[in-house]
Amino acid sequence: MKIHSRSFFKNEVQDRAEFESWVAKLEAHNGRKYERFELKTALGNTVVWGLNAGQSSDPTLVIFPGARTTSLIWDFDRGLDQLGPNVRIFLVETNGLPNLSEGATPDIKSLDYGHWAAEVLVQLGIQKAYVAGASFGGLICMKLAIAAPERVISAILLNPGCLQPFSLGIKNLFYNILPIVKPSRKNVSLFLDKAIFCKPSHQMSAFAEGMLVDYEVFAISRYKDNTQKPYYMGAELGKTEAPVYVLLGDKDLLFPFQKSIDNAKLHIKNLKEIKVYPNVAHGIETYAPAIQKIREILETSH
Repeated sequence: MKIHSRSFFKNEVQDRAEFESWVAKLEAHNGRKYERFELKTALGNTVVWGLNAGQSSDPTLVIFPGARTTSLIWDFDRGLDQLGPNVRIFLVETNGLPNLSEGATPDIKSLDYGHWAAEVLVQLGIQKAYVAGASFGGLICMKLAIAAPERVISAILLNPGCLQPFSLGIKNLFYNILPIVKPSRKNVSLFLDKAIFCKPSHQMSAFAEGMLVDYEVFAISRYKDNTQKPYYMGAELGKTEAPVYVLLGDKDLLFPFQKSIDNAKLHIKNLKEIKVYPNVAHGIETYAPAIQKIREILETSH
């Protein structure tokens, strides 16, 4: 696999220790310990967190996170409890994002991220799984479904970054660029309030929001992010027969929902359902009804 770029922590030892401390704080608050898998992949070391991983007879869900996030965000406020107790869950830390996986990445427009994702499933002993991805993670799901469709039962895309280009709207650009230019807690909180959540209908607990602010300030200031951003896959989306579900928030500034609907209908061959949630913004993976919808898909799409 050809490496396109490498991202990295500015102080590898110190910054990784800080991330480990952040994970331990989340585990203590959630009252559970995440199983940890360290895989040797074509992109280097890949870390995967597991819940109920030993329950081999249960449905298996593999989750890929959005850009500049960790997959553990999906379990803020024990959000993954919404899936019920009988689901094997694997939270993949995508290489090239601010997490404990190594920072090598392939060309985003190749299928190599899909081949890497298939390699992750193989190393975890997963023959076939439901896959879900938020934003950047939605693109990874589609790359996997194209590269190795035999591994995908269904792909569930949450406000995905592959159905349209990143919005160049003034408000979206302002709130996204502000914390990058000056990664203060105030600016990160403003970005979260205006682009990620839609309070009061879509918000987290004060603890979870504080953890997310901590993470974003850390990720922006301590991680040199050279990873390419997601792109509109266009006709490439039609290269898989895998069933696809699309979950959208109607207040998503980054990828406005109507354009995602139109392009999903245009290109995805086996589009099973589009679900739009009112007053939900980009961070839909933290919205309980969306996770409950994933549970419904797992229960009814065998």
